[in-house]
Amino acid sequence: MTAPQRLTDRKREAIVAAAIAEFRANGFEVTSMDKIAATAGVSKRTVYNHFPSKEELFAEILHQLWASSVAQLDVSYASDRPLRDQLRGLLEAKMKMMSDANFLDLARVAIAATIHSPERAQDMVTRLSKREEGFTQWVRAAQEDGRLNCSDPAFAAHQIQSLLKAFAFWPQITLGQPTLDAACQASVIESAIDLFLAGYEVTPPHPL
Repeated sequence: MTAPQRLTDRKREAIVAAAIAEFRANGFEVTSMDKIAATAGVSKRTVYNHFPSKEELFAEILHQLWASSVAQLDVSYASDRPLRDQLRGLLEAKMKMMSDANFLDLARVAIAATIHSPERAQDMVTRLSKREEGFTQWVRAAQEDGRLNCSDPAFAAHQIQSLLKAFAFWPQITLGQPTLDAACQASVIESAIDLFLAGYEVTPPHPL
């Protein structure tokens, strides 16, 4: 049982690697499952056994990029740690993902693929939103612990992540600007935390 499983895993990894190369080189529309199968050195049937559609395969690639950036990060809320330290860890993981050349290239592919297909656009937005639910859960936990005052945790989580994307994602995607250097990344992160905590952090009462 073990050897066939390892072979299956290797084939799946080969399919994902081939798909990344093809999507980056040719875009979503032009890339076919036939071409991905040929590049991976597997049959088309094998590709479909792992991924029912090209959309599923593309979503898996984006998920893997996100998962790799948070693999070493504990995203669970800690009541005994400063909010700023926890937020910094979350945002540094987000920034790491947005600085990844693979992710930026594939994000461009995704955006181009969705421009003429509202249904596909909605599907990809929904899939990516699910990948960001960990951040929302953290905000909700901090709110329930009485340390954040926000009526809509999902909105607040989206808000702080958008502060990063305004400087470290959209200019690179739409204008071809270079990724931010380490100093600029740190500055953007700290500024986003300042704004977030200024708007939502509950200030403990001063002792009499």
